[in-house]
Amino acid sequence: MSDEQSGTGAEQTGPSRPTGPAAEPDPRPDAPDPEETAPLRVEPQPGETASDGERSDGAEVTVDLSRSVVAGGAPAATPVKRMTSASVMIAVLLALLGFTLVVQLKTTSTDPTLSAARQEDLVRILSDLDARENRLRQDIAELEESQRQLASGAQGREAALEEAARRADELGILAGTLPATGPGLTIRISGGGRSVPASRILDAVQELRGAGAEAMQISGGVGSPVRIIASTYFLDGEGGGLVVDGRRMTGPYSITVIGDPATMRTALNIPGGVAASIKGDGGNVSFEDREVAEVSALHEPIKLEHARPVS
Repeated sequence: MSDEQSGTGAEQTGPSRPTGPAAEPDPRPDAPDPEETAPLRVEPQPGETASDGERSDGAEVTVDLSRSVVAGGAPAATPVKRMTSASVMIAVLLALLGFTLVVQLKTTSTDPTLSAARQEDLVRILSDLDARENRLRQDIAELEESQRQLASGAQGREAALEEAARRADELGILAGTLPATGPGLTIRISGGGRSVPASRILDAVQELRGAGAEAMQISGGVGSPVRIIASTYFLDGEGGGLVVDGRRMTGPYSITVIGDPATMRTALNIPGGVAASIKGDGGNVSFEDREVAEVSALHEPIKLEHARPVS
């Protein structure tokens, strides 16, 4: 090997760290480390020389600086986003909440009973609701007027006595101790050769009460009528017939009721209601409007054992 080759073959590893006058290390505290300031050096591979970063075959050596190197020489790992268990749980809860809302909206938006009803039945139901609203508004107006009269000074005592008497009459009608008259309806129920169950009569009474009936009485083919109040009970009699408050009755049955005739008729004729059930069992239900219906049957007042009026 010639001197020229040996001169060019010596690899320069980088500038040496500056030294002081006595060839000592640079005393400056912030002086850079020579290892950090040294340029990147590529180790020669077999068949390569260290001269000017070229291979012996003339190909240029390139250094890939795109990979970052961490301490220890290992390449830095690329950060990967992973879903935690909390994120998965939140996503599942949101999905369940959305599903529940959709099901609830579909359930509340469809009413199978009303959707299967005829247009005439829907009109009757709407009329029933309007009548109830008007009746409640009238009751509110009467109560407000009574309140104003009771608070009107000198007329308060007289108004209080009149209000007490009116309430006593109403309670007497509800308790069955006073007769009553007014517009109403007469309902005739027959079993068509079969006995009408007591449950059907009870359902009819409950529907009439819900439709605003104020006073009722029931009578059979034989015997005197029986006043229907809150404590009235109905039982199936032995061998057919009914037992109403301990009194035996046989069909056909007639219920006289005081209230709004149209509203009560609509309540009994609702599809799948009382009239439809009785007719489905082979019976028959008929209605007769009465301008003046009389409920004359009385219920014996309950004898109080412990309560006493306070004067």
